[in-house]
This record gives sequence, C-alpha cells and structure tokens, in this order.
Amino acid sequence: MELTSRSFSANGRIPGRCAFAVKAPKGHVRLAANRNPHLAWRGAPDGTQSFVLTCIDADAPTRPDDVNQPGREVSAKLPRTEFVHWLMADIPAQVNEIAEGACSQGVTAKGKTAPAGPRGARQGINDYTGWFATDAAMNGTYLGYDGPCPPWNDARIHRYTFEVLALDVAHLDLPEGFDLAGLRAALEGHVLARAQRVGRYSLNPRIGLR
Repeated sequence: MELTSRSFSANGRIPGRCAFAVKAPKGHVRLAANRNPHLAWRGAPDGTQSFVLTCIDADAPTRPDDVNQPGREVSAKLPRTEFVHWLMADIPAQVNEIAEGACSQGVTAKGKTAPAGPRGARQGINDYTGWFATDAAMNGTYLGYDGPCPPWNDARIHRYTFEVLALDVAHLDLPEGFDLAGLRAALEGHVLARAQRVGRYSLNPRIGLR
C-alpha cells in the first residue's frame, strides 16, 4: 500500500493550517485552522473490507516540568512517548481519500462531539482529552483529528506518523470513544497491509523547519 498527501511532502513540514497552533507574532503561539490534511491511499490487497487511520506523535515529552516554561527548554535527550492526534476505524473499503478539512476545521473548545468523517466510520478520542483535563476552559472529550501543538520550547522537532491499515473485517469490536490501546487490541489478527506518511512540526522559534 501507498499513502500520499497533497498537504505535506513525505518527511516534510506539516503546514500551519493543519496544526492545532502556530507561532504567534507576539507571545508564543496562537490557535490555528486545525484542518486535517489531505490523505489518499492505494494498493489495498484483495479481501480488504475496511480501513483504519491513525496519526500519532512519537516525540511527546515524558515529563511536563519544562514544557512551555519561559527561560527553560525541553531537552532533546528527554525520553519520549506517544501522543495520539487521530483515530478512525470502520472506514468503508470503497473510501481511498480524505480531503483536507473534511474531518476537522478549527479548534473546538472542549472537543468535537461528533467529528465529520466518511459515512459509517467511527472516530476515537485523541490525547488532548488528557492534556486539557485540568483546564476549565478547554477540558472535555476530544474526538477525531486535532493537529500538532508541540511545546514551543521543545528542542526536538516532532514527527507525526499518519498510518492507514487495510483490514479483513468491515467493523471492529470497539466501544464509542475508543482509545489507542483498545484500537490496537481490536486490530490483532485483522491487518492485511499498512502504509505510513510522516510529517514534521515545531513551534520553537529557534528551529527553522522547512
């Protein structure tokens, strides 16, 4: 299988319009257009009955001590973990493309309760649900796509892996509001093929990312 995008090149910079936040002229960051990127895939094997789509940042800091703190920097050497930006399951087998902005446009405080997507598809929670848990203005259940917003003082450029998986079942046994652990468990034994595309993003003004 092959996964392509008109929104960003392979290993290239994810555009600000597809991010949760961009650099601000004054201060550090401001909320962005938060449009899901265009994605298209081909080469699914015979027997494919549905697709799963995920977007995961592999470079999220494992400790919050220095995150977004003036006069401090998140070390590039700090161990990293995953941060989920998008989970979508039960994408019908006849779907092979998602237009930019078709599933997300703009930041929704407290999360999208019914994100748009291909008919029949279901979308899980992303990790902004936990990130904003103690923020009275933003806390809620974040479903569907919400784009990059790495710490503005992170010394590491973040990598965002978009992955499409072809499955041998039309529907996965998943609850509403499923998470990554539940999705991975449900996928066991059903993946026929997969394809990835990686984009990069940074909000650190010291990093010149092209």
